[in-house]
Amino acid sequence: MSGTDTRTPAIPLILGPTGAGKTDLALRLAERHNLEIVSVDSAMVYRGMDIGTGKPSHDVLRRHPHHLVDILDPLQPYSAGQFVRDARRAIDDILGRGKLPLLVGGTMLYFRALRRGLADMPAADPRVRAVIDAEAALRGWPALHSELAALDPQSARRIQPNDAQRIQRALEVHRLTGKTLSELYAVQPVNDDLSFAAYAWVPSDRERLYAAIEERFQAMMRAGLLEEVRTLLARGDLHADLPAIRSVGYRQLWEHLSGRDTLDSAVQRAIFATRHLARRQLIWLRAERDIEWLDALDSDAGAHMDHAITQLQ
Repeated sequence: MSGTDTRTPAIPLILGPTGAGKTDLALRLAERHNLEIVSVDSAMVYRGMDIGTGKPSHDVLRRHPHHLVDILDPLQPYSAGQFVRDARRAIDDILGRGKLPLLVGGTMLYFRALRRGLADMPAADPRVRAVIDAEAALRGWPALHSELAALDPQSARRIQPNDAQRIQRALEVHRLTGKTLSELYAVQPVNDDLSFAAYAWVPSDRERLYAAIEERFQAMMRAGLLEEVRTLLARGDLHADLPAIRSVGYRQLWEHLSGRDTLDSAVQRAIFATRHLARRQLIWLRAERDIEWLDALDSDAGAHMDHAITQLQ
């Protein structure tokens, strides 16, 4: 993109499941093109959570700074709405300096919010939540998940049957508004002055993806993930219900360090949870429109992305 070109290019988005190699692809593209990376990851925003989130090394981040990485303490919440505001500021800043933003990550809700806008969600209602919690105590969260599935199958497919926080919120929204989350998310884009070119970076072989996920988590353990979680626990002001600590891998190792699980069991549960996360991400991707799918295992896919970035600039 030349300094005299006043057009706004389509903003490239690279979406994909965890373990697919999105970060490596983005870094290869950053080496070849005049672009800056914007992270689309709900865990990479947190400082002190480096190994388990798969953040690039400090040396790499110095060479290729990532926007929206290390911007919050794990004690702080972060939302899709805040992401959209932060991402828009980053996009405008990068474009203003004559570069192309490249948004990369696996938090699908953030991508959807950026491209299609955010619904006007009701504020939390303590009374409604108390009623839902009482029902869960009697019936169990899987039963309430089944209730959600009858009301909103699309949302239920993305939410695990034991994910109390998200089941509670989905049912709360329906009871307060009479509408499902899926209905409320079907809104017009708030960034309609921008255009996006979205690419799904997905290995065609699901078993190879799962094997890569296991190998990646074991590598994280060797790199010191348990000590990273131990450091977070030792702070004393964090707890297991915080969104940061509920991140895959951190949650399971936190439970181990809290004396509720063996290390071997925690590691296996973390690997299983990461695989399940990848499946949910793929469900989100299949529900999205206007996305070009690329096989991350295809030797020509990287060259295709390279050409696509060249065409956008």
